[in-house]
Amino acid sequence: MSDEVQPGFVRVRMDLSYDGSGFSGWAKQAGGRRTVQGEIEDALRTVTRSKDTTYELTVAGRTDAGVHARGQVAHVDLPGELWAEHREKLLKRLAGRLAKDVRIWSLDEAPAGFNARFSAVWRRYAYRVTDNPGGVDPLLRSHVLWHDWPLDVDAMNEAARRLLGEHDFAAYCKRREGATTIRTLQELSLVRGEDGVITATVRADAFCHNMVRSLIGALLFVGDGHRGAEWPGKVLAAGVRDSAVHVVRPHGLTLEEVGYPADELLAARNKEARNRRTLPGAGCC
Repeated sequence: MSDEVQPGFVRVRMDLSYDGSGFSGWAKQAGGRRTVQGEIEDALRTVTRSKDTTYELTVAGRTDAGVHARGQVAHVDLPGELWAEHREKLLKRLAGRLAKDVRIWSLDEAPAGFNARFSAVWRRYAYRVTDNPGGVDPLLRSHVLWHDWPLDVDAMNEAARRLLGEHDFAAYCKRREGATTIRTLQELSLVRGEDGVITATVRADAFCHNMVRSLIGALLFVGDGHRGAEWPGKVLAAGVRDSAVHVVRPHGLTLEEVGYPADELLAARNKEARNRRTLPGAGCC
């Protein structure tokens, strides 16, 4: 599958953040629902005076409704003449057009071979939860989940270590036709801050649908004593959805950062990421 920029166009990298509370996710949807992609594409069309032309964004990680992003990355291919005309003032014009719950921080011509989705080598999310018996700080209520049982962070970390590495995460993903659920989980760790908020850091080469929130749901069951530290690993090995694994609410989740290789490795990573993955030793039939 070729990803070459069409002649006369320029690929522009966009770094952005948003509060997901008021959005029905990243991706455009029918029915007039408000989405991050739709909002930015509409603003881009307006400030560049492109009338009926929509320049479609490709994003590093398609977030669900209610999920936030601090370090999201997207790209858009713009006609070279349009980019040359607007590039100096485009960032400020978009800031004036966009609602305050979505901000674009930089717009730069992307290096050769760059694809916001397929060139990425990892995505890092944070999930925030508190077990404070009084609930969540009202100023953090849109970004922190309240869990009404005391949580043992050490037990959660013990369970998390058993999930690291390359596995088929089918037990923690919502299946999509034709899509693999094999992922490499590079980091899964939890730290309780001085304010009592527990932050789970989750980093992988990619994530399948609902994977982060399902993993956190399993770890919460360990943390509050309903399951032992070995249980999430057993669920993973079973390879099927377990009704006891809850997909936690989206508002505690934030996409924090997306990692890319050096410029000279972008094209190779782009091609590699499109290959369908299998686990080592897996047969063909």
